[in-house]
Amino acid sequence: MRKRSTVVALALLLAFVEVRAGDRKYAGYDRVTVYDSMTVVMEESGLSHYVNHCRYRILTDAGGRDFNTVTIDYDPLSAYCEIRDVRVYRNGSEQAQEYLVCDYPAPAHMIYWGARQKMVAIGRLEPGDEVEFTTYKKGFTYALLYNEDPDAKYIPPMRGHFYDIVPFWSSQPMERKVYQVSVPNSKKLQHKAYNGDISVAVKKDSERTSYTFEMKDIMPVARQQWSVAGNDFGTKLILTTAESWEDKSKWFYGVNEDFGSFDVDDDIRAKVSELLKKARNENDSIAILTNWVADNIRYSGISMGEGEGFTLHKCAMTFRDRCGVCKDKAGMLVGMLRAAGFKAYAAMTMAGERIEDIPADQFNHCVTVVQRRNGNFQLLDPTWVPGVRGELWSSAEQQQNYLIGLPGGAKLGKTPVSNPRNHYITMTANSQITNNGTLKATVTVTADRQSDKAVRSVFRGFRRNWQNNVEGQVFRHYPNARIVSVKYTDNDKYLEQPVKITYKLEIPDYAVVAGDRIIATPFLANGFYTFAMRHLYANTGIEKRVHQFQDACSRYVKITETMTVPGGYTAVKTPETKKLAAKNITFDGGYAIGYNSVVFSEIVSLGKRVYEPGEWPDYKTAVMNQQFYMNNPVIFSKQMR
Repeated sequence: MRKRSTVVALALLLAFVEVRAGDRKYAGYDRVTVYDSMTVVMEESGLSHYVNHCRYRILTDAGGRDFNTVTIDYDPLSAYCEIRDVRVYRNGSEQAQEYLVCDYPAPAHMIYWGARQKMVAIGRLEPGDEVEFTTYKKGFTYALLYNEDPDAKYIPPMRGHFYDIVPFWSSQPMERKVYQVSVPNSKKLQHKAYNGDISVAVKKDSERTSYTFEMKDIMPVARQQWSVAGNDFGTKLILTTAESWEDKSKWFYGVNEDFGSFDVDDDIRAKVSELLKKARNENDSIAILTNWVADNIRYSGISMGEGEGFTLHKCAMTFRDRCGVCKDKAGMLVGMLRAAGFKAYAAMTMAGERIEDIPADQFNHCVTVVQRRNGNFQLLDPTWVPGVRGELWSSAEQQQNYLIGLPGGAKLGKTPVSNPRNHYITMTANSQITNNGTLKATVTVTADRQSDKAVRSVFRGFRRNWQNNVEGQVFRHYPNARIVSVKYTDNDKYLEQPVKITYKLEIPDYAVVAGDRIIATPFLANGFYTFAMRHLYANTGIEKRVHQFQDACSRYVKITETMTVPGGYTAVKTPETKKLAAKNITFDGGYAIGYNSVVFSEIVSLGKRVYEPGEWPDYKTAVMNQQFYMNNPVIFSKQMR
């Protein structure tokens, strides 16, 4: 018996050493998923049971330090979960130990819906150690309506239906991933793999159909700066039993109408009447109500208990509490617009990710849609527009899919691209270089919409700090500057006019004066207010884009400066003219030479938010052209008479 035990132990040790040798292909990663197996059984009602069986191997000290707990997130209003088994293997042998399962409130910020976490602490792991665990869960992410059935709260909002979004990608390598789902034969399951191939096997008996999806040897996809969301380029599987977007649209409309989400009371009607006293037309009415909800319903999610999730809080509750998440702000606006006589509806969208062409619940954000009196629909977003001048729908959400909840159903829509000139930032300056190299300048910065919001970020925080923050934009580049005066528009009246900030300043030793030469770069060419021009932070060292990439918004930049030097000096060398004219990206920059002056001008137009990989060379060129003028000065020479 002892001899046999020794042989078994030796075999395990040899297998362990062989596995460790095989980990060389995972160099640079902290752990590897040996396998990740999910089995799902769907009931006729839509109630689904999930059993997840995983095994991880630690590859580095950092991996052992960071992976020290098994955690499963759930919301007790809509899901039940268990951590059924946890095992740790060291040096190829199982470590005999009982693990305590703890149940804690999940960390929360701004949304307090009672989410919890079940956790098991497994302690510090070393390279080569492995962790195997099994979890069970029934239910879903959001709770809807209760009834007397104790399992009813675990049935998904769209009763009788099933959906899932399964990433087959990870930031760490995976040796094998399996997803198996069993559905009643009465259900028609749609499924589709995106951004890669996933094998599928189907088995059907008299009552149920099982689908098994599998991938092996999954290596992480390199992520580049500003790439779109991982789910937009990583391999994923989407499944749903919903037949069409129209069905999803009708369900979303009906579940909120039945719940009474948009019903208004006398207090809300009185507020709408008060707000619209100064409205002159349809545009005024929509804008006034949108801005009121945006500015007066703070973003803070509290659970209503019954009716949480895809059901929007009732207007009376949101109006009373003056708070809610996106769906509640959207619902509040729907109710107020209806009280004003408009046809208005809620819509679902996906902020930050693409919605694929299969009607699963690929949504994380809620907005409002109003039907204008000419029949056209207009998107409104009271969650994203606070502090944004001139917008009722945030242009930071352009090129984004959405689905309106309509009684007759709707198809999936896509938000339009916003003209970059809507989001202009314009900077003008008149500057003078003195004989000792001091720069004296008057500089004006103006901006609108999303660029206005970026510039106005200097006004965040306490009012007493506004002046210091505005002046600090000069000092961060030129600590020795002296600001003669600074004036700016009233930040409390941002809806009435675009932001405008005017500086009068002096910067000693700005220019290099040497013999008969002056070397200087126009003040505005040097990168003033770069924080409002996000493209200037792009990593131009990236040679080729593998995936789509994104900016914050479309943008238009216009910079003009007239720089004068003492009499007798003439520009003898200016940086060359740069031009670019692509479909969505343009650049035009250069100098005009006067007797003792130069006029620098630069125009950058970035036409959308999400770009294709093939557009990277043009985007990169526009950024590098602007940086070129930052890094190359003008040389003036004193002409002999």
